[in-house]
Amino acid sequence: MNKYFEILLIVLVMIAGSTHTGFAQDENNFEISKNVEIYVDVMRQLNVNYADKINPGELSKTAIDAMLNKLDPYTVYIPESQLEDFDLMTRGEYGGIGALIQRQGDVVYITEPYEGFPAQKSGLVAGDQIMAIDGESTEGKTSTEISERLKGSPGTELTISIKRYGDTIQVDVPVVREKVKIPNIPFYGMLDDGVGYIGLTQFNPSAATEIKKAFVELQKNENLSAIVIDLRGNGGGLLSEAVDICNIFVPKGQVIVTTKGKLSERLQAHKTRYAAIDTKIPLAILVDDQSASASEIVAGAIQDLDRGIVVGQKTFGKGLVQNVLQLPYNSKLKVTVAKYYIPSGRCIQAIDYFSENGNSGSEKVPDSLITAFKTKGGRLVYDGGGIIPDVTMESRHFSQITADLFANNYIFKFVNGFVAENESIASPSEFYISDSVYADFKKFVENKSFSYKTETEALIERLKGSAERESYIEAISDKIELLEEEIKTEKKHDIDKHKAEIKELLRVEIVTRYHYQKGKIETALRNDPDIIEVLKILKDNQRMESLLTASKIGG
Repeated sequence: MNKYFEILLIVLVMIAGSTHTGFAQDENNFEISKNVEIYVDVMRQLNVNYADKINPGELSKTAIDAMLNKLDPYTVYIPESQLEDFDLMTRGEYGGIGALIQRQGDVVYITEPYEGFPAQKSGLVAGDQIMAIDGESTEGKTSTEISERLKGSPGTELTISIKRYGDTIQVDVPVVREKVKIPNIPFYGMLDDGVGYIGLTQFNPSAATEIKKAFVELQKNENLSAIVIDLRGNGGGLLSEAVDICNIFVPKGQVIVTTKGKLSERLQAHKTRYAAIDTKIPLAILVDDQSASASEIVAGAIQDLDRGIVVGQKTFGKGLVQNVLQLPYNSKLKVTVAKYYIPSGRCIQAIDYFSENGNSGSEKVPDSLITAFKTKGGRLVYDGGGIIPDVTMESRHFSQITADLFANNYIFKFVNGFVAENESIASPSEFYISDSVYADFKKFVENKSFSYKTETEALIERLKGSAERESYIEAISDKIELLEEEIKTEKKHDIDKHKAEIKELLRVEIVTRYHYQKGKIETALRNDPDIIEVLKILKDNQRMESLLTASKIGG
């Protein structure tokens, strides 16, 4: 018998036995024991009788994943082979070279080395083609496969063979892996008119300490009059970090979030533990539809306590708490153990995963079940679907030509040439795209025979199909051809019509090459509609007051 299978069989039988003795009062005890026994016998019968050799580990992983898929999407099994990726998600750290990579056609490029980590320190730059790793060609390999080869234990060395933009010679670059820790705060600094900015990308360990440190540094500026915490795109993390971040602006002893689960020990009120740093400074939290979990705790608590305003788009709506449980053989189970409730008493979970259909049939909480709650000052707020901002901003959408130029890497490839010809640029706050640089970009795009399909053209294609099926095509074909010609003519002007937003993406890409992630964020904030709006609000004391005393959120 396969040795792995023998061990698995023993473990499962032990689980069945311990289930029987440890949970004798549980009404599900018999069903659990019965089904574990059935599972063990199915595996044994397959191992003995199946026509080919089976892989017990693979089959068990499939079975566990299928079982958990009946629950919510946050309850997942993490085998030992995936622990490194899990650590990256939960701690923001891994062993590797510290660079983003991307496959573009048949070539894998380094697209963004992180400042201060092995790739950047070894001289690797965005635009470098990865030709081989330790002598093994990257041809035919996916980005995921190459990423796994680049990762490894800190202190180990690898040789990356690259081809630089414009070169035909392959160069070997030795790189020593390090522990790469993605910063919780890639950028903080002063915006216009004395407003401080802190961008938080994740709630990993030390996030609150880093926010506190950044805020104290900003306080050294005598003109500091307000603070913005940017949680856009932040999918959350540790609940304790969320509570401690609120504590910077909220007094000691205030309940920030309460967790409630099936077990009595899951009922817990999480309070601020320390004296606040500043309970008076005007505060704004930026959110979007990807702000979730711990981000929603911070935004929701600040809103419920009327401590500051929330600006942006309605948040994701994740009001569930997960714990990580240790399993045999260095595997883990991340399991949903409770719901969380912010100070007003509302749970902002948007989707009901606890219905009969579980994950497979989950739906958003219906309007009929949404309940009104009140903030500390009496404003109406609602549960059942994320945090509704005090000031709702439209989601930003780029034109089709801009989206296609970015998605198909025309901007990336043009900037490769720009960097090769320009040793340095101005600071992130001062650099701009001149008309001459934009003219060069237009020529570059024309030489590459760039083409794209607009939504209008897609609609015309569908119209032609419908007209053919319904026998109208002969009657309207001349009109359709005329329309297509007019659209083709208008499309020639798109690259000038949408020059401002294309210039913005060019500027961000170029600044990132010279000033890395800090510069990328700093320059992106310059034309950010949410930032522009929040600065207007924070400078208008009367508007701030009216938002914090309105009868309802968004009122």
